Amino acid sequence: MRTQRAMQSLAKWHVWLGWLVGVPILMWTVTGLVMVAKPIEEVRGTHLRKQVPETALPADTQIAVSLPAASTRPVRSVTTQVERGETITRIAYMDGTSARYRADGSALGPLSELEARLIAADGVIGGDDVISTTQYAAADVPFDFRRPLPVWQVALADGTHVYIGTETGQIEAVRTRWWRVFDFMWGLHIMDLQTREDTHHPMLVFFAALAAIGALFGCILMFRRRRARTSVP
Repeated sequence: MRTQRAMQSLAKWHVWLGWLVGVPILMWTVTGLVMVAKPIEEVRGTHLRKQVPETALPADTQIAVSLPAASTRPVRSVTTQVERGETITRIAYMDGTSARYRADGSALGPLSELEARLIAADGVIGGDDVISTTQYAAADVPFDFRRPLPVWQVALADGTHVYIGTETGQIEAVRTRWWRVFDFMWGLHIMDLQTREDTHHPMLVFFAALAAIGALFGCILMFRRRRARTSVP
């Protein structure tokens, strides 16, 4: 008798929990389905990046780059490679900034709009079909980039946004239309549409815990229904 009453109470709690967490569960299921609808390579735009063959440095290359005497910024890395037929040395600083130099030691200024367009055309499939180009400061980048880095946004006809660093001279990100859909669904999935990065906050933990409890109650109630069926003559 006690077991039957306990099961009845459990069934009532299960119904109420179902009403409470039904919408979040449906949202998690739908957003999860959308996020796995396409391979992650297509989401990230990897399939649009051209395979640019690497070019060896000329045997007689002499690097004349030296840090400015007045500079006190710690250096993270120094790399030299051939880019579009020119030997470029890139110095990345610990504060996230960078600088580019030619082989003779002369500094390269911030990337121009024309250079950004050429880099997009050389590095991305369809990169020559440009609708617009916009320059952004590190503190004012678009939401689909979300990195504190000064960039050029090259908007393509198919809705893809190619982000090219004005200091690095490299393609920093490729954001397709599907990436933006994926990003929105991810924000819904973790219940954080503002930053879309916080996977640990009270509301998400609360509803996830309720959903787990509701699922546990449902599993227990399955045994009740099974016993009820077997007891019928």
